[in-house]
Amino acid sequence: MTGQDVPPSFTLAYVPGVTPTKWVRLWKERLPEVALTLLQVPAADAAAAVRDGKADAVLLRLPFDRTGLHAIPLYTETTVVVVPKDHSAALAEELSTEDLVDGVVLHPLDDTLDWDGPPGQPAFHRPATTADAVELVAAGVGLLVVPQSLARLHHRRDLTYRPFPDAPESRVALSWVEDETTDLVEQLIGIIRGRTVNSTRGPAPTPKQEPKPDKRKTPQAKPPRRGAPSGGKRGKPGKPRRK
Repeated sequence: MTGQDVPPSFTLAYVPGVTPTKWVRLWKERLPEVALTLLQVPAADAAAAVRDGKADAVLLRLPFDRTGLHAIPLYTETTVVVVPKDHSAALAEELSTEDLVDGVVLHPLDDTLDWDGPPGQPAFHRPATTADAVELVAAGVGLLVVPQSLARLHHRRDLTYRPFPDAPESRVALSWVEDETTDLVEQLIGIIRGRTVNSTRGPAPTPKQEPKPDKRKTPQAKPPRRGAPSGGKRGKPGKPRRK
């Protein structure tokens, strides 16, 4: 099989918590001839996935090292506190920094929030992953502040979560290598941004113009004015001749 015979394909990487299901469905509807492969990567390795050529594009969280990469912010996630269902914090509709000041708040090494550290009292050690931190919350060791998508991803029946507006928000972005903005990348951008099938990034097609009327037609002669001789100018009335 020659290079021209190889069917086109596209690899989209994504970090845990990001759900590209809707965009994948639209891709299959619009580009059924292009195989789309999904690749889940750890948050710490997301940017490297496109730099190393493992993926054509990646859905990841800001901030990250954007050297040599394009990035389009897509949406902002709600930040929540994961707590045991029987914890007093679960009684509140939302939590503030003051609500956490006396409790232990876990800070996993793969934390995705852009801050120096969570409020409250630090744990004796930092869990390696968010998944490990969730297990510690279930064991009653402490609480955890994460984007809502990660709270849903690691959902347990004995845990719940509450909004925490005092914490930084997590923003999800689409990123790819600067020099590799291919037609397929443009197609993905259009799908994610909600463009229709007929929309385009290029100049709009020239509208079809209706044929203009032919101005060279012979104009119709104006009817003579009343009292004027046909075919000539109307003269001044003269005096009648005497016979």
